Amino acid sequence: MMIGENHFHYSLSYSNPLQSEEDVKAFRLEGEAAITFPLNRMRMENKLDPAEGQKSNFVYWCPEEFPSNIAVTWDFWPIAEPGLCILFFAAKGRQGEDLFESRLKKRHGIYDEYHHGDMDAFHVSYFRRKEPDERTFHTCNLRKSYGFHLVTQGADPIPSVHDAKGPYSIELLKYEGMVTFSINGLTVFSWEDDGQTYGPLLSGGKIGFRQTSPLIAEYANLKVYEISKK
Repeated sequence: MMIGENHFHYSLSYSNPLQSEEDVKAFRLEGEAAITFPLNRMRMENKLDPAEGQKSNFVYWCPEEFPSNIAVTWDFWPIAEPGLCILFFAAKGRQGEDLFESRLKKRHGIYDEYHHGDMDAFHVSYFRRKEPDERTFHTCNLRKSYGFHLVTQGADPIPSVHDAKGPYSIELLKYEGMVTFSINGLTVFSWEDDGQTYGPLLSGGKIGFRQTSPLIAEYANLKVYEISKK
């Protein structure tokens, strides 16, 4: 059951099985990564040595422009850690430009480019297993940019790779100022943006998957729904 099913109408606007190279031929990669499909689902891993720090991380953007009120769902399998995963959403240029507008500064997967660059976005980080404190106390974090505003967080129910039994069904719902995140139907957090404390409400924009090295993870069944109140 979707987290907003009792309150919203869901209208499917985008569906991608993420099963083959053909499915992602229009996706945009920032940074360097190996994108493969060994089990008929999208596997992502870094190409550069993790010793290079932020240079070894990457973002893989879906090319579609989505409406403001959406639910995003996908299946997730953690394969190898450490590292972490992020979903960017409502991502646009700071003046409302398309994220791939040529006059925006080029991005290379380095984190600062996404929270203090030429773009605004939300991003939710989950399966955070990079630093020692993240591996001992698992949380999912929601940040709003421009800036590096940690606006809410919740406990991450996904176990470490050794015990993980994916797929894990993940849903991100954004309606006006409300953002809700769930894993396997369990609400991890729900937060209401007042449109003032951390800047104006974000609308429309693109979604993208980010990984930090040397994490390896797989994804499938990406769907985006436009939602409206019942």
